[in-house]
Amino acid sequence: MIIVASSNGRIGMPAALNALQSGSVIDAVEAGIRLVEANPDDHTVGYNGYPNIVGDIELDASIMEGQSLMSGGVAAMKGYPYAISVARQIMEKLPHVLLAGEGAARFAREIGAESKDQMLTPEIVAFWRRKLEQHLPAEILATLDDQSALTEWVRLATDPERAYSTVNFIARDDQGNLCSGISTSGWAWKYPGRVGDSPIIGAGNYVDNRYGACACTGMGEMAIRASTAHSVVFYMKMGRSVKEAAIQAMHDLRDLGGPYIGVMNLIAMDKDGNHFGVTSMASRTYIMQTPGMNQPAELPRYFVEIPLRWETIN
Repeated sequence: MIIVASSNGRIGMPAALNALQSGSVIDAVEAGIRLVEANPDDHTVGYNGYPNIVGDIELDASIMEGQSLMSGGVAAMKGYPYAISVARQIMEKLPHVLLAGEGAARFAREIGAESKDQMLTPEIVAFWRRKLEQHLPAEILATLDDQSALTEWVRLATDPERAYSTVNFIARDDQGNLCSGISTSGWAWKYPGRVGDSPIIGAGNYVDNRYGACACTGMGEMAIRASTAHSVVFYMKMGRSVKEAAIQAMHDLRDLGGPYIGVMNLIAMDKDGNHFGVTSMASRTYIMQTPGMNQPAELPRYFVEIPLRWETIN
């Protein structure tokens, strides 16, 4: 039994490990991520995450299990903090894989998922306002939600250094069953309705018991374009080690063209439980724990340079 996660998953690791020992890999991933989603001090996931440009928080999440490759995801969901649990119920109750926006919220309401009227603390609302005040005229900010054209303001308000983060969990039991899950509040100050890689199977999340698993965090548009999570698992299918597969997928991202190239991180595990973390930002880490350990081990990620590119499109 083993669990690996992004470093911000530490708060959920004890619950995940307990669930893995008493339940299933799916239980473990959901339990670990729920505690990150509930953490008001983590502004990249769930409750109190960074909002979009008009001040609304929209959540993305997905979960996938490696035996049947069944999957569930939610995108741009409002009002329900435990996006990973809604994603799991989609996987288990519907013939669909992904629900978005009002449909995701409707399904969450139907299954009795816990809702929250106020998804943001006053401190984060104030931070959002201060951030936009640096770029937007007062008259625009006062009527931002009613603006017919937001494109210009999204470009101005976007901060590539604060734009994206996510929580990732991968669990493996003693029978070799794998499950991976991701949850995020997405790109800070994003255009309303923007969906990243986290809820998209094959982009930010992919697992197959026969080969391994991968979960991504960073600029999701890049992982969508390169099918990064699936690529890592595919490279393992082709006989590469988990390290080789992860590094190759990062090289694929490095070779992308276009005007917007940002940060990417991923964690991966092969079918035997060997794991590896990669980052395009120096000094990033990930965590790992097994039942015999008193606390998670923090491990360095392998660095692959991806030169940042942030151009203006006219």
